Amino acid sequence: MPYYESVFIARPDISSAQVDGLVELFEKAISSGGGSIQKKEYWGLRNLAYRIKKNRKGHYMLMNIDAPAAAVAEMERQMRINEDVMRHLTLRVEELEEGPSVIVQNKDRGDERPRRGPRPDRGDRGPRHDSGDDRGRNGGQGDNE
Repeated sequence: MPYYESVFIARPDISSAQVDGLVELFEKAISSGGGSIQKKEYWGLRNLAYRIKKNRKGHYMLMNIDAPAAAVAEMERQMRINEDVMRHLTLRVEELEEGPSVIVQNKDRGDERPRRGPRPDRGDRGPRHDSGDDRGRNGGQGDNE
């Protein structure tokens, strides 16, 4: 059977338990079509790149699916109908990834990154004098008129 990766974004005002309920609903559609979900990853409540239906955040969920195309089509139909799903994307892949996805790996190693230290001394440059700039009033011409 072909392999698929499916990601959907659920509304932010539902709980993570309700997101799990959505996954169970979609898993039922896949299993009734003769397939199975190999891996499920909840990525959490994350910021969106742009507003979707007046929302700035959404619950992200990844599913790795081993199912026939008809079962995946039925799952996508249910995603379109469901009001809690804001966006979804399903891709056919050659093989399913083993282990955690890149998103989960980056979330786990977020504390390992070194913090920035204090800024180095400004040296001979002296303080900046941006506040008295005339460019805003004279269109960048200065006082040469």
